[in-house]
Order: sequence, then C-alpha cells, then structure tokens
Amino acid sequence: MALPQLNVSRHEHGTRALITLAGEIDLATAAQVRRALAECLSDDIRSIDVDLTAVTFCDASGLNAFLLASRFATDDGRTLRLHHPSRSVARVIEITGSGFLLHPAPAVVGRSCGIPVVAGGAP
Repeated sequence: MALPQLNVSRHEHGTRALITLAGEIDLATAAQVRRALAECLSDDIRSIDVDLTAVTFCDASGLNAFLLASRFATDDGRTLRLHHPSRSVARVIEITGSGFLLHPAPAVVGRSCGIPVVAGGAP
C-alpha cells in the first residue's frame, strides 16, 4: 500500500500568503501542513489563505493543524481562511463545528438545530 502524498506550495504577495495543498491530509502528512502554516506565522504573514481544491481527504489530524494555526493567527490579529474544499472535506469541517475556518462562511441552513431543510418537504 502506497503512503499518502501531499504537495504543498506557497505563494506570497506582501503580507498575504496562499498555501495550495494537493493530495491527502492525514496523520502521515499533517506535519507538512503544520510546518507550512507555522512558517507563514513566523514570517509575519498577516493573512493566510489555504486552497483545498485538490485535497481529496482530510482527517482529524489535518483539521487539528488548521484549528491550531487559526488560533495562533487570531490571537495575533491575523487571519487564516480555507477555500474551495471538496464536499467531503467541507462536511468534516462543518460537522465538527469548524465552519468558521471556511471562506466564505457557510450559509446557515435549516432550523436552529442545524439540520438542512429540503425544498418541497413537508410543511
């Protein structure tokens, strides 16, 4: 069985950075994510955008890397936003209550319990 792979690239413009991830984020690759985000914070990047378009899987270790970096960024007046997750990655983020990481923030759907309302359903 092949080990999961994750490609990480970084592009900067002033105090903004775009981190583009491609592949799987799991226990074997989450350290790469943590390292890339930590480098942005140590390089005084003020706004970190993470493109998840090509991420095919993200487990709790990957989500933890994003949450930890977000906390450090927020504590220092910086921002970290996740963009373009796949449906499955977005679902993991949303069901764990971490939707605040997504940009734009997900629309509130359903009633106060967070259950989506299906169009054409019973009144």
